[in-house]
Amino acid sequence: MEIKDLSPQILWSNFARLNAIPRASKQEEQVVAFIMEYGKHLGLETQRDAIGNVVIKKPASPGMEGRQTVILQSHLDMVHQKNGDTVFDFDTQGIEMYVDGDWVKAKGTTLGADNGIGVAAIMSVLADKELVHPAIEAMFTVDEETGMTGAMQLDPVNFSGTILLNLDTEEEDEITIGCAGGLDTNTKGNYTEVPLGDGFIGFEIRIRGLVGGHSGMDIHRGRGNANKLMNRLLYNAHQLFDIQLVGLDGGSLRNAIPRESRAQIAVPEKDKEKFIAFVETFTGVLKEEYHAIEMGLQVDLLPIAVPSLVMDPEYLSRLLKAVYAMPNGVFRMSPDISGLVEASTNLARVIVKEGVFITQSLQRSSVQSTKADVAAAVKAGFENIGCEVVQGGDYPGWRPDAGSVILQLILDLYKDHFTHTPKVGACHAGLECGILGAHFGKLDMISFGPTIRGAHSPDERVQISSVERFYNYLLHILREIPAK
Repeated sequence: MEIKDLSPQILWSNFARLNAIPRASKQEEQVVAFIMEYGKHLGLETQRDAIGNVVIKKPASPGMEGRQTVILQSHLDMVHQKNGDTVFDFDTQGIEMYVDGDWVKAKGTTLGADNGIGVAAIMSVLADKELVHPAIEAMFTVDEETGMTGAMQLDPVNFSGTILLNLDTEEEDEITIGCAGGLDTNTKGNYTEVPLGDGFIGFEIRIRGLVGGHSGMDIHRGRGNANKLMNRLLYNAHQLFDIQLVGLDGGSLRNAIPRESRAQIAVPEKDKEKFIAFVETFTGVLKEEYHAIEMGLQVDLLPIAVPSLVMDPEYLSRLLKAVYAMPNGVFRMSPDISGLVEASTNLARVIVKEGVFITQSLQRSSVQSTKADVAAAVKAGFENIGCEVVQGGDYPGWRPDAGSVILQLILDLYKDHFTHTPKVGACHAGLECGILGAHFGKLDMISFGPTIRGAHSPDERVQISSVERFYNYLLHILREIPAK
């Protein structure tokens, strides 16, 4: 079955059209032009603000003019990530999708259901001439995945809505009324490269096959972080052998749990067999620790040419200790909402190359003070070895409003579409609602969506049956929006 033949056809057709367009964060020119043309083709008022966000306005259907105006919001960009052995050019190719039972998946890459399904749903609402609905302002934001700059720099003058429905939640049985804020920590250190002495051989170590995932929504699941595992391997090897570091490249995106890491090292030739045995034993330890989670974990050891330059040994010792000591994962659980991660940090990127040591990490929290606390812990560790630390991209969380009028409405309507009671709460991801709320002041906001698994990884998939339920639910909500 082809994607466009799934139900509801209008939504899946729009999703297929959207996924034919490259739309990496900060490179949304093509998809912005596509959405602009889409709105104009429908004969609707269509605008683009200075940063690239698009708003398309659809007047209320007859008899609905007295209802509150609704802002439907999703982001246009997607995370571009692929498996190491997948040949794919995100700059020129559209996502290659296929149906697997009740799921739509991509061939070796991220799928873009985050947040493409939300975008496709809004496109479908805009195109539906039979739909009963209030006045709608469709808000398509850019660069959500790498800093939320679209939401940050959004021009609120283009909107008059009093209710905002964000379509970026990834479990159909969850209604989100709050989210975490975030802060990026980027570090840079300079080290001296020194000539490698005689009697060494070269190896490349590869850690791969980890599950990865979203550094907010999946941070509590105990998944391996390739950067931390690589550092652990090197740290322990450093205690036993005179290893020298040539280079290292681990992770990819700031908001994804790292799945792969590669390090080039030199080892005394006399220790070759012992070192190989050490790596085999260490691999066994990792596989035992992560046997229930990381079934695809692999550690490869490959011979390479003997390098001429390596990192200054004294700096190597300090670097390995600093990365080992850096907090990673859950920092604090919420004392107020059971099961909610309050604060976390993810070591997303580690690069060692030609005299420069770089890290990128993202700290999240629903509480400003604990976000500052975990960010300070990361900063202090790297400053301690002389790194320059730059923290920025700070965005606010979204404080839950249990008295929300739209929350009560959608809870009442939920019973008409689903056989179970939804979970209402906050999430540890960084939704744009907190930023948008700061722009607009009083704005009644809710986030919901279909079931998406493995977001930000090549395992990303969206449940077909949940998409149909989600879309019908959205249409029902629009028909029941209260009066002004």
